[in-house]
Parts: sequence; C-alpha cells; structure tokens
Amino acid sequence: MAEPFHGLYALPPGVDFAREFVRGFMERMQGQPPEAMARVTIYANASRTLAELKTAFDERGPLLLPQMRPVTNLDLPQLRHTPLAAPLARRLQLARLVARLLETRPDLAAGHSVPMLARSLAALMTEMQTEGRDLTALEGIDIGDHARHWQNALAFLRIAADYHLQAPMVDRAARQRAAAQQFLDDWTQGLNLPQGPIIVAGSTGSHGATRMFMQAVTSLPNGAVVLPGFDFHQPQDVWNTLDERADDHPQARFAPLIRAAGYPARWTETVSPQDNRNALLSLALRPAPVTDQWIADGPKLPDLIAPTNGMTLIEADQPGQEAEVIALLMRDAAERQELVTLITADGSLIRRVNAALDRWHLRPDESAGQPLSLSAQGLFIRQIAALFGQALTIDRLLILLKHPVAMTGSPLVPTNEARLMSRELELHLRDHGPAFPDGATLRNWADKGDAQRKLWAEWLAGLLDRIKMVEGDSAPRPLPDRLADLRDLAQALAAGPDGDAEQSRLWQSRAGQLARSAMDHLAGHAAEGPEMGPGDFSALLLDEFQQHMVRIEGEAHPLLHIRGPREARIVGRGTIILAGLNEGGWPRALEPDPWLSRQMRLEAGLTVPERQIGLSAHDFQQAISLPRVFLTRAKRDAEAETIPSRWLNRLMNLMNGLPDRNGPQALAAMRERGAEWLGMAQALAHPTDSIPTAKRPSPVPPAPPFRELPVTDVSLLIRDPYAVYAKRVLGLRPLNPLRPEPDAALRGQTLHAIVEALLKSKPGPDMTAEQLTADFLRITAEVLDSEVPWPAARAFWQARMEKIADQIVSDELVRMQQGRPVVVERRGRVSVPGMDFTLTAKPDRIDQLKDGQVMIYDYKSGSPPTDAQIRYFDKQLVLEAAMARRGGFDALGPADVAGIRYIQLGGEGKTYRRDHSDQVEDENWEGFVRLIAAYLTGGAGFTAMRAPEKTSYAGDYDHLARYGEWSLADQADPEKVGGDE
Repeated sequence: MAEPFHGLYALPPGVDFAREFVRGFMERMQGQPPEAMARVTIYANASRTLAELKTAFDERGPLLLPQMRPVTNLDLPQLRHTPLAAPLARRLQLARLVARLLETRPDLAAGHSVPMLARSLAALMTEMQTEGRDLTALEGIDIGDHARHWQNALAFLRIAADYHLQAPMVDRAARQRAAAQQFLDDWTQGLNLPQGPIIVAGSTGSHGATRMFMQAVTSLPNGAVVLPGFDFHQPQDVWNTLDERADDHPQARFAPLIRAAGYPARWTETVSPQDNRNALLSLALRPAPVTDQWIADGPKLPDLIAPTNGMTLIEADQPGQEAEVIALLMRDAAERQELVTLITADGSLIRRVNAALDRWHLRPDESAGQPLSLSAQGLFIRQIAALFGQALTIDRLLILLKHPVAMTGSPLVPTNEARLMSRELELHLRDHGPAFPDGATLRNWADKGDAQRKLWAEWLAGLLDRIKMVEGDSAPRPLPDRLADLRDLAQALAAGPDGDAEQSRLWQSRAGQLARSAMDHLAGHAAEGPEMGPGDFSALLLDEFQQHMVRIEGEAHPLLHIRGPREARIVGRGTIILAGLNEGGWPRALEPDPWLSRQMRLEAGLTVPERQIGLSAHDFQQAISLPRVFLTRAKRDAEAETIPSRWLNRLMNLMNGLPDRNGPQALAAMRERGAEWLGMAQALAHPTDSIPTAKRPSPVPPAPPFRELPVTDVSLLIRDPYAVYAKRVLGLRPLNPLRPEPDAALRGQTLHAIVEALLKSKPGPDMTAEQLTADFLRITAEVLDSEVPWPAARAFWQARMEKIADQIVSDELVRMQQGRPVVVERRGRVSVPGMDFTLTAKPDRIDQLKDGQVMIYDYKSGSPPTDAQIRYFDKQLVLEAAMARRGGFDALGPADVAGIRYIQLGGEGKTYRRDHSDQVEDENWEGFVRLIAAYLTGGAGFTAMRAPEKTSYAGDYDHLARYGEWSLADQADPEKVGGDE
C-alpha cells in the first residue's frame, strides 16, 4: 500500500491535540482496509496522552485500533530476557557510595541528607545514560577552572559513574538509549525496518534518547513524528538561534529535530481558533534580547482586542484569595455544565482550591492525586519514624494517640473510648507533666481509673517503654533493622490493646495498601543501602512516599479537572485556569545541582538547568492558546511581594508597549474581567449584612461574684478586671502548653523551689558562708535535676545561680542574725469585716525578727516592682503585710510588720528594700476594701484592660473579650450579666 505519512509534522498551540491528531490520522487512512490501521504503532509521550488518544479513537466509533505504546518504553529483542534492576535498589547502592564519601568529606553534603544526595546522583546517572554520556564525558571536564568543591565532587562522580554506568544495561534509561541508537543506525541504512507504520505523537524530544528515536522514525519511509504546540509564527532566523544558549525558550526542544528532518508540515489544515493570540505569544516569548524584535515586529501584529477577548487576568492580593476565585470559577463552570481545567504546579494552591470547593461539596478530578507522604497512613508512619533518636514530648505522644489510624484494631477498647482516654491523659499531662512522658507516668495515672483505663494505660505504658528504648537510637544502623523496628512499632500502635494490625486502618483503603506496598518494596531492597541514622532514615522514607500518589477516594465531578503543567498539551477543550503564575511557582525555582556546575554540565555534554524552564514555557504556551483562559496569580505570599511569572511579565510588557495595536486597552480589559471575579469572590467571602463590632466588655455579674481571692490577683483586678471575671467567676483557666518549654514561668517556679528547699533544710546561724554556699549549690543541682529535664537549661540556670550564690548567701547570713523564717510557702487568710469575702495569700517567706516584728519577703526571678508600681498596682506584699497585722497566718498570729523586701534570684542576687509604714499599709488596706466592695456589690463592672501597664499587654482572655474589635480608647459600658434573666 502507499504509505500515508512520512517525515516531520506538527500541530499548533490552541488545538485539541488528541482529537486533531486522530482526525489527521483518519484522513490519511482513508481508502485503506480496516486491518491496515492495526498495523500502525503509535508512540505517545505519556500514559495520559495515550488515554486521550484512545478516547478520541473511541469517539470515531467501532474501529480496529492501532497499537499504542509509551515512547519511554522502547524494546530491544536481545535484552528482553535480561531483567531490569529496580530503581530503588540502584539508588540505595549509590546511597552506600555517598555515605562512604561523607564519612571522609562531610563538607560535601552542604546540608543535604544521604537519600537526597543519592536521588540527585541517580537522576544525574539516568541523564547521562539518556544523553549517551559515559565516564569519558566526565574525564573530559577541565577541573582547573573550577572551585575546589566542584573538583572534589567530580572526583567522586568519576568513581560513581565507573560503578554505575559500566555495568550491564540493567537500567531502563540505558536500554532506552541503546534501543534508540540501534533503531537510528539500522533504519537510516534500511536495515530491520518495521513491518508497519510508526508514529511518535505528542513528544517534544526533551530527552536525548527520545529525540534520537524520533529522528530514527522520521528517516523511515512509513514513519512520522507529530510535534505538539509548534509555533508556526516563529520566523526562520529565530529558529536558527535556538541552541543550548536558548534552552529556556519554549520551542528550543524542536530545533534539533528541525535541523535533522527539516521544517515540519501541518498534520492537519486546521488553524488554531486563537491564531492571532499565538502570534502575540510567539513574539512575547522570543529568545532574549527581545526589545528590538518587539519594536520591529510588534506593529505587524493585528489589533489585540479580539485575540485577548477570551483571556482574563486575575491578580489576587494573597494565595487564599487566589484559591477562592479559582474555586468560584470552577463552581460557575459546573453550574453551566462546562468543562473546566485548573493547570498549576503549586501543590499548596491545589490544596487551598480543594478546601474552597469543599464548601459546595465539589470534588474535582485531580490527575496527580495526593502524595502518599500526606495521606493518613503516610503521615502516621512518618511520625513514628521521627520518634527514633528523639525524646518523646507530650505533643508528639498526643499526635500519635489522636491520629485516625491509631488504636483502631483492638477488640477490648473501642476506638472512641481510646480517644476519650487520650483526651483525659492530655489534660493530666498538661497540668502535671512530665515534659517527657514515659511508661511509669502512665502507670501512675492509670491507678486512679477504672479497669478499662488500667488496661489501656498498661498497653500504652508498654509502648512508651519501647519508644523510650529508641530515643537514644541516633547511631547509624542497618537499614533492614530500622525498617523492621518502624513497622513493628507502627503496627502495635495501630492495633491497640491486644489488637490486630490487620484489622486496623493502617493497611486499609487505597492509601494503606499503597503504604504497605511501599514499605514492602523498601524492605525488599533495604540490604542494598548503607547504615543510616534516624535523620537519614526519615528522609529516605519521605522521599519514597513522595514518589507514590494516592488517587482521592470518592466520586469526582466529571467536569472539574486539576492537571499539572506537563498535561497542558492534551487539554484542548473548555475553560482553562492557569494558576500560580509567579516566579518560583510557574516556572518552579531551579534546584541546585550538588554534583556539577552549569559549566561542567556543558563540558560533559549534559543539559543545562534552564531546559526545565523551557519545558515549562512550552506547557504555558500551549495552555494559554486555548479559547477561554484565566491567568491567576497572588501579589503577595506569606513572606513578601511576589514577582509575576516571566512569561506573564513579558506578555504584559509587550502589550503595554503596543498602543497602536490597542495593547494597553486589551490588557486593561483583561484586568477588568478579572476584577469582576475578584469582586464576586470577595462578596462571597464576606457576609452581606454588616456585623457590629463587640463593645469593650464590662460585665456586672450577680452579687457576690466570688467569696475568695488570692492576693496575687489583686494587681490583675486593678489592671485587667475582666481577666479576674473570666478566671474567678466563669471558672475558665488557660490550658498549659502541649510542649512545656524552659521559659520564664518555669524558671521562676524552679528558682522558688530552690530557695524553699534551702529554707526547709533549716540552715543555722552558726553555719559558715562556705557551708551555706555548698548547701545552696547542692540543693540547686538537686532541684534542677528533678524539675528541669532539659540539659541545656539546667546548665544555664545552674551557672546563673552559681554567679549569685555569694550574694544570696551573704544576705542570708545577715537575715539569720536578725531573725528566722516562720512562714515559707504556707497559705494564710483574712476575712474582710462586713463582707462575705476572704483574702488569701501564700507568701514566699515571712521572717520573725528578734524584736517580735515580722519582715515580708518575696523572691523575684525578674526585676522587682518599683515603689511607684507598688503604690498604684502591685499590692501583693503590702496586702500580705496587712494580713500579717490582722493575724492572717497561723504560725505568727497578729504581728507588727517591720518592712517588705524583694530578693532577686537573678541579676546580681541583691535584696531590694521597698517603702513601708503603718500609714501606707492602712491606706492600701482601706483602698483594697473599697475596691473589692465595688466588685462584690455590683457597683463596678469587670472592665477589660482597665489599666494595662503597657499597650503591648497580652492577657490570657483577650480573645474572650474580643479585643481588636474595640480599642483601649473605647469607653466601657457596664452591663449586668447572669441571673434569672
């Protein structure tokens, strides 16, 4: 039969590639018998393209289909019986080499883990195989012109390449290159020609082996290559300049094919509906420098209003708003029963869009799916892996206990009961600690519960004992052992008390099955890898899990699609949303190569990093040429202002520079259309009815609001009465943090415990300074060892106490000569006459002097309050003095007060005297009685932030008071609350 096709063909951007290819194919097959189609073999660039081609053929009705294969899976008959090596095994073998390298040259790691370096090294080896480079390519690099780091890296690369590339062809990339080379050699000489026609469809020839195969196909009398997204508007002089220096150009991949096979013919006579827009994009994306070309060729463009009519530019303020607009666009398309496709490289933006669509219960068809590393099972296994070599904190324990996979296989303790006990344990640990829970902690807590709690806690305590054993597991260990320990611990936690991991959620669902498969695959090749510490092991696990994608379970909307940039060439219908068009988003920022510099890659005959930008540019050029396109970006991200994608930037600059072609007007119209959608999204995000802001609260509860108050809350009652209302009337207390830290509060508590222990040891006045100093430092070490589980904080606080020990001891010896401590951290109470109210206090220390008077002391880890602060706000010691005079402390009885003092457990450790007299004491007591009477009788409202010391004051109850809806300048209006009404 006469061959219907031969040579190089192309389809322009803006056409439905799959359907247009099938249309041209069917036209060429007209008049041929049905079985002739079955003799044709079509190689496509990806499985998604193959699926679209099959769909396009199906739309033609019943046919004998051609054979369809991926172009990345070429076959050599002589190698069919030689098994391929698993990529993971090969990567682990390289990891072993990298680990040995880093033992002698850790500086070469530059912050990278062994698995990450091994993956980048494996990618480099694959590229060398694909591009037909071997050890001689590396030996040809002149190392004299490169920095010492690159020279060391190159020396190692030569060792790795000698090991990896000289072996038999067990890698797919090597076979792909060998097959392409053999086909090219044979077919150009007319040898071993295929029996039927061969067509390569949709590939750009971005890899050397694929490009070689495409050249081989064009040499066949019955072979054709159909290029996607070919720019027919690009002049020949531009094609002549496309070499390795223009690798970031969208059409650069086609230049070698054109030089080898000639300028392509049109596969069909169909011209893109957006042909004028293609001309605009072609000029905008010319290789740099472009300004002179814009000036020369810009006026030749048609009026730009019509070509850009179907384009809308949306510039949101921040990524959240961008996602809201995209979700609104997709919802609108679904309501109109139109196909809509979101194309973006930003995974974070995709997650935001999915969350926004969920409000309407819309689930798009996401081709990539979700990485296994972000699935429930993947996160569960990764969190357990992170336990190795790390101390178990409260928050880490609760993350595991509250995980949806945990404790789901136990017949004895239902999952809901286990969750409830986890909550009870959380409240206990928040209040009582310890910061690093262990098995003994759980057993002590279980003794106060019922039989089910004891069963659950005993199981968990045993698990914590196992976790405690792996906390110190920081040294490198064989990879199979680490995997086995991880799997055992994950299955035990998932199973629950006397449970079965197989009945738990760990290995169930698609994600669970994929996680088990990934773990099995890793275990099957683990012996090839090096010994690893917990950090490298976690990095390896994350890397492996990220290679597996989990299709989202549930029925997806048939009209809502989310695709990656590489799939832009097969999207030919409906509304297109090109999102995340910022530098670093699309195109993605180039990752640095830890092995070869750019110049070294050129010398070795490898591709430069800019090639990835060129591939992304080609994806962009194809997608933006479709009839209805939305271009979206966010002006700011979480850190700073963003820069528009270079391609969008070029397009806008070119349009602004063509006023004669109505470019500025066309761009303004694109922005106006975008502003309409931004306005709709903003209206959707904000209620139509205005919601009045909250007033500054000043509640007046039924009298009496409380019958007791500690003296430490009096200053709070003066400064922020609402906080006292929330704490003492409503009974609300802030939860302690999930992860205790050695902060200022803990430091104050610990230092108080040290001096309390010192005083309770009852040092005598006959002790020498040396003896007392030794006791003080010994007690300091004992208390720190007991109360502060952080070694660094212990050492730092011990050093600070040693610094002030001489001053503390010197002052203490003087105090012992003057009297003795009688009240140490013991509570006292005084009733206020005429009121059903008691003031309580727990002084740090009250000494009874030899003349019968008492001295009130308070320990401060920070700066003690000044006399002015005491006069107006800080009433603690003055009121404790008044209580002592009124017999508020049983150990003293009524006593005269000689004075008040602050002992600083920091700074220089000095003792600070503050003003005190009987008159000052009486005035403060009378003022306190008036103050408390006003609140007890309802004469005053508990005003929020009545007198904060600083405008930066932040209280525990600001969110409850809705601070921010009102300011300190707003007047408070007391309002009665509670009661029968």
